[in-house]
Amino acid sequence: MDPIAKYISQKISKTRWRPISPALLQQPEVFATGSWDNENNSVSIWSVGEHGVSNTDGEFDEEPQLLCASQHDGDVMDLQFLDQDRLVSASSSGAVMIFKLQPDCQALSLAHVWERAHRYSCDNTPCTAVVCRSPELVSVGEDGRVTLYKADQTEVVRVIENADSSTIHAVTFLRTTEVLTVNSIGQLKMWDFRQQSDSPAQILSLTGDRVPLHCVDKHPNQQHIVATGGQDGMLCIWDVRQGNTPFSLIEAHSAEMWEVHFHPSNPSHLFTCSEDGSLLHWETTSGSDMSTLLQIPVAAQPDTVCQQPRCA
Repeated sequence: MDPIAKYISQKISKTRWRPISPALLQQPEVFATGSWDNENNSVSIWSVGEHGVSNTDGEFDEEPQLLCASQHDGDVMDLQFLDQDRLVSASSSGAVMIFKLQPDCQALSLAHVWERAHRYSCDNTPCTAVVCRSPELVSVGEDGRVTLYKADQTEVVRVIENADSSTIHAVTFLRTTEVLTVNSIGQLKMWDFRQQSDSPAQILSLTGDRVPLHCVDKHPNQQHIVATGGQDGMLCIWDVRQGNTPFSLIEAHSAEMWEVHFHPSNPSHLFTCSEDGSLLHWETTSGSDMSTLLQIPVAAQPDTVCQQPRCA
């Protein structure tokens, strides 16, 4: 199937599929986008095809339809669904925002804002990423802070003020109380919120040059396995239980890797996208052994920057 493209008047920084119940044996039909570098940025909700109707092969054959949108203060640096009805954004203004989506997807409104969640003493600094595990969410930023929130509480739950001396680019939950961050000097740091200390529980790093890491994702079924991508386009697979360096490195892209995602229900499949304009699909060749990844051909626009892979 050839890709379906819809051209719009905004630059899109992030795309996320609205989650569906695991009991429903269907593809997600609604997704959200966030914009950047526009005079007026927004978070928008879209439906694939005519109200999400697919053809007999289960593929969508119509362009996305805009359902609703809400203005967003600053660039959308990251976007994550907290649940089916709530969406969390990270802003270049330093704020973390929760948007409420009506059940019929016809209205999106701002429900809560944590202003200046990320900041220096004299100015705001971008919040670079958020991760959600309802009701908890965690944000990270250029200020090196790691901040824990609960969606139903207006006050911040915990702040690790000096978690990093460099920019933290991405974060993922490992377990309910543990998150993993990646930074601009090639380090992964594990944080356990059960500990009172503001020191990381573990630090892993790439050997040699300190290449910035831009993205991270956890294996859905094996919490100790994570994938990262960075400025050099390398795909790295790590086992946080064993050693402090990756056990697999693959020359995946010719430019910065912006996103890496395990397929949520079929984690032997992995997706990466890059500044080089490519979206790559990877598959393990021997069951759960993540050290043996092979690239599978996938359609992508060759002359554009691919900022977000689709993981159904």
